[in-house]
Amino acid sequence: MTDLPSPPGLPSPCVGRCALDASGQTCSGCRRTIAEITAWSTLDDAGKAAVWARLRGLQAPAARAKTCSRCGSGFGCGTGGKDGGCWCADLPPAMPWPPADDCLCPDCLRAAIVDRAAQLGRTGDLP
Repeated sequence: MTDLPSPPGLPSPCVGRCALDASGQTCSGCRRTIAEITAWSTLDDAGKAAVWARLRGLQAPAARAKTCSRCGSGFGCGTGGKDGGCWCADLPPAMPWPPADDCLCPDCLRAAIVDRAAQLGRTGDLP
């Protein structure tokens, strides 16, 4: 289900852990529907933003203690966001991460987003 590389614009939510849930209609990795995955390469930025908004609006998984796969520091996953979800939902979308990476701590994720934006020739402040 992994998307083909897309041109500059909003990145794909694909996290490289593609598997359908029990209903067979939703990827358990990125939580997109089959229809969203199929349409992704033809969506304009507004359509992609709508998919991202739906994904961000989903109930976050239960909070859990995690270890950053880059720096090794411990952090909480699933809480701390301004709307009650995970803190990472308050940051710009920047997926996919290499499959070897799991969740990143706030500092490493912000740095990775800045690096990715620089690769795409974009600048701007993070929330």
